Amino acid sequence: MNINELRGKTVAFAASGGLDSCTITHWLAEQGVKVICLTADLGQPDENDFEEIKQRMLASGASESISVDLRNEIAEMGLEVIQTGAKYEGNYWNLTGAARQVIVKGLIPKLKEYNITIFSHGATGRGNDQVRFQVIASMLNPNISFYAAWRDPNFLKQFKGRKEMIAYCQQNNIPIKATADKPYSTDANLLGLTHEGGALENLETKMQFVKPGLGKWPIDSADIPQILQITYDQGRPVKIGGKEQTLVEVFEMLNAIGGEHGIGIAENLVENRFVGVKSRGVYESPAMVILAYSYQQILQQLLDKRSLTLYQHISAYLGTQLYQGYWIDLGSRMARKAISELTKLVSGDVTIELYKGNLSYISTQNIKYSLYNKEGSMENEGSFDHADSEGLLNILTLNARTAALSGHIS
Repeated sequence: MNINELRGKTVAFAASGGLDSCTITHWLAEQGVKVICLTADLGQPDENDFEEIKQRMLASGASESISVDLRNEIAEMGLEVIQTGAKYEGNYWNLTGAARQVIVKGLIPKLKEYNITIFSHGATGRGNDQVRFQVIASMLNPNISFYAAWRDPNFLKQFKGRKEMIAYCQQNNIPIKATADKPYSTDANLLGLTHEGGALENLETKMQFVKPGLGKWPIDSADIPQILQITYDQGRPVKIGGKEQTLVEVFEMLNAIGGEHGIGIAENLVENRFVGVKSRGVYESPAMVILAYSYQQILQQLLDKRSLTLYQHISAYLGTQLYQGYWIDLGSRMARKAISELTKLVSGDVTIELYKGNLSYISTQNIKYSLYNKEGSMENEGSFDHADSEGLLNILTLNARTAALSGHIS
C-alpha cells in the first residue's frame, strides 16, 4: 500500500514518540490521512511522562493519541523468555522481539474499537520489526491491511535517513527529542535498551561509545560487591532479598541494581536479521541477565542430561521463533507448552554476587526438586559403589576395541 491509496482514510499508527513516529505522522497528516496514534507503555526507562508522548504526537498531526498500559504484559513476556531460554544466536535476549509481541497484541484490539482496518508502523524496510509487526498482527487479525512508510517510494524520495527527518521536524516545529548530535538510535522497554544505527554500524566503533541508559560501564561501576538473593516459586521470581515484589518491580529493581554494578551493560552482537543481512546491536539488559543467570542455577540442579538436551533444543528453536515474530504460532505454542512442564518445578533461593560486570554463584537453598544429592559425591557417601562401574567400563571398552579392530579408528 502507498500514500496514493491511503489518502482520505484512517490508519492506526504504532507510535513510540520518537523521530520516525513524529516524522511519519506529520507526513501522513499532510498527505490527507487521518492518523490515530497508539503508544504502548512498556515501562520505557527513557520516558518519564507518557503525557509528553501524547502531546508530541498531537503536535505531529495525529487526530488522537492513545496510550495503552502494557507494563505487566512486557514483564510477563520477559519472564517467559527467561523460562524458555529463548535467546537468539547465542546471547541476545530478544529485547525487541519480545516487545513487538506485547505491542501488537496490546494494540490490535484498539483497531476494532475504533473500526480501523489499516495498521501502520515506522519500521525500516531493512529490518526485523516490519516482519514482526505484520506477521503477529496478521495472526491476530487476518483481515487487517498495512501501511509502512519506509516501504513507500513517495516517502523514501523525501526521507533518506535521520538527517532529513530531523531537519523536517525542525522545519515544522515538531518537538522531537532526537538531535543530529546523537549518532545512533535507542529503543527502550522494561526489559532493556537496544542501541543501533549511525556510528554503531561501523564495527571499529567501540561499545564504550554508547552512553548507558540503565547504569554504568563495569569500569565505572561500584567498587564494593553486592550479594543478592532471589527467591523463585514455580518459575517466578517472587522475592528479592527476602522482600516480596511484583514482577514489574522485580525488573525495575534488578535493572537499577544490575546497572550500578555494570551487569548486562551494552552487550555487543553482530546478528543475522530475518531479511538476510547482518546488523550490529549494542544491548543493555541488567535484569534479564541477572534473572537468567539465577534461573539457570536452579535448572542445572533439576534437569537430567536427556531433559537438558531437549530444553536446549527447544530454547534455540524458540529464540529464533521469537526473533522472527512467530511466538504465537502452532510450533511455538507446542514448544512453550513443553517447557511449562519444567517451569512449575523451578522453586528455591539463589544467592549471587554482583561485581564489576560479573555475576558469581554463592549458593542455592530450598531447591525442592533438585537431582543433586550425595549419590554423586567423590567422598565415601551415598549408595554408589565404585566397583559397580567395572561392568559398565567392560561394556564401553568392548565397543571401543571392536571399532579399533574393525578399522573404524584412524
